[in-house]
Amino acid sequence: PPARSATVLILAPTRELAAQIADAIETYGRALKPSVVTVIGGVKPGPQARAMARGADFLVATPGRLLDHMQTGAITLSGVKTVVLDEADQMLDLGFMPALRKILEKLPAKRQMLLFSATMPKLIRKLASEFLRDPAEISVAPVSRPIERIDQSVVFVEKTAKPRLLARLLKDGGEKRAIVFTRTKHGANRLCQQLGRSGIDAQPIHGNKSQNQREKTLAAFRDGSLSVLVATDIAARGIDIDDVSHVYNYDLPNVPEVYVHRIGRTARAGRSGQAVAFCDTSERPLLRDIEKLTGIKLPVAAHDTGADQPVEAAAPQGEARAARSPNAEKAEPRGEGRKRRPRRSKARTGETRGSAAEGRSGRKASGGSSAAKPAAQAKTSNAASPANKNGKRR
Repeated sequence: PPARSATVLILAPTRELAAQIADAIETYGRALKPSVVTVIGGVKPGPQARAMARGADFLVATPGRLLDHMQTGAITLSGVKTVVLDEADQMLDLGFMPALRKILEKLPAKRQMLLFSATMPKLIRKLASEFLRDPAEISVAPVSRPIERIDQSVVFVEKTAKPRLLARLLKDGGEKRAIVFTRTKHGANRLCQQLGRSGIDAQPIHGNKSQNQREKTLAAFRDGSLSVLVATDIAARGIDIDDVSHVYNYDLPNVPEVYVHRIGRTARAGRSGQAVAFCDTSERPLLRDIEKLTGIKLPVAAHDTGADQPVEAAAPQGEARAARSPNAEKAEPRGEGRKRRPRRSKARTGETRGSAAEGRSGRKASGGSSAAKPAAQAKTSNAASPANKNGKRR
């Protein structure tokens, strides 16, 4: 490969997924001994630039850090012959589209391009039409259906009672490994503190954690010294752990496909698993979207939620709109330290504030061949020759 460039460029939305891809290349290409350089955020850029000075067979990168190196001249794309966009819809949801366009515009005219995506929204199809020539579309699996080995249920619970209920379920269930999904980084941190006060060791993993912190947390989760991982959807990309027994949707996702990807973290490698969704009054519209997508009416689990009144009543129209409104999702929930007098009107006790979304919740397809990839789709094209329809993902 030429200096400061690579023969194959692979773009991934998160650090964990990029590292996982690089590991897979080294594992499966052991006999060929390819040179692989990983360029991601959260670590010093200097060693990455020095590693690319001699060039590489494979460059695995996240868009933001790659663009930084391109702007400083540490990396060029002049020698790239093949480019792969993994989890393209997730990169769209994370706001990487402007960076992606700048990167793709610098590619040589003669190259092969492969695009992998769990879903194909309009913007991804538009991107494909702009940068892929006569692409062949390959659908690997049916669209977004949970696997049968996952025992799914929903618990209707008020937002204020969620921490107490989760702590009780974690204590009573004896989970070997559980992943709890929240919408926001702030929410993940706060929930870990609340669980800690209940005597449960839980650690958060999200975009504000350094790469070293994230790796240490994942290592503890893998070796069993940590049994509860609280994650945002963004940080969970690329986490590949087979024996997760339970997945808790502490906050329902704003995009129904994300629910399928979340629960796909359990019941891997032939195992069975449990997926429990917490649903407060404002999240009822999100639950309906999930049930519509999956074609499954989630069974209601009977638990003492500690709510002052049942949440079976339909949410007011204003709350339903708030649950779907992007602007409403940006507002972080208030902390619990501030005490307020309880309202006398019982009619308003079921109302809750919307949680914030960390960026935008994405449609996820995890790495590897796990059940978390319910709808992997691929587009391939070759600007110099007909599309390679036999190419397989790592």
